[in-house]
Amino acid sequence: MFDWVFAFLHLGVLLAVLGFAVYSLIRGNVLRFALIVVLLGAYYYFVLHPAVLKEIGRRRKAKRS
Repeated sequence: MFDWVFAFLHLGVLLAVLGFAVYSLIRGNVLRFALIVVLLGAYYYFVLHPAVLKEIGRRRKAKRS
């Protein structure tokens, strides 16, 4: 149960940060928007992407069995 709560809270925070980036772009602060998007991309690539790949592999293995 805690895993689901943590995952949805994490997703909510990431979406809020992305929303803030879009808000900054609308307000004309392109540099802040670009910095936030680059940092979110780096965060996904280095922190979340390995776990996503592992989960995809786990599901494929479970589907074959």
